[in-house]
Amino acid sequence: MPQVTDSIDVNAPISAVYALWTRFEDFPQFMGGVESITQQTDDKLHWVVSIAGVEREFDAEITEQHQDERVAWRSTDGETHAGVVTFHRIDDDTTRVNVQIDWKPQGIVEAAGALLQVDDAQIGKDLKRFKELAEQAPPRQAAESGWEGDIPRSPDSSGL
Repeated sequence: MPQVTDSIDVNAPISAVYALWTRFEDFPQFMGGVESITQQTDDKLHWVVSIAGVEREFDAEITEQHQDERVAWRSTDGETHAGVVTFHRIDDDTTRVNVQIDWKPQGIVEAAGALLQVDDAQIGKDLKRFKELAEQAPPRQAAESGWEGDIPRSPDSSGL
């Protein structure tokens, strides 16, 4: 399976950066190809994506989530993918966001894109848009709008 890893430093406090990332329904604001995400429960998400003009829908579950530290997920049907995002405090006003995504390309176009590292470039663009969004949001408002729950990793979880 192809894997993309990338990171970016965001000039915002870790609580604000984490809160923004956990507003999953806002992902279309910064993620290319994501049409919508519906958070069905604390740990269940429904995704609609459009890649190279092909629309797909799938469900995913959050396999682990710890405030201001990490969010991990995996698909439960449709697309085969899993990922993890970790948040690292650099100082009071700077947060490093690390992203790792594993997926199984479907079809020749996605396989070619993976070989040409098109997905790597897209994740880099998405992180830059996320950084811009996070740095524009007032820190207190951003921090107050995120989910503060915790989802421990289950022993049988095969997520990242």
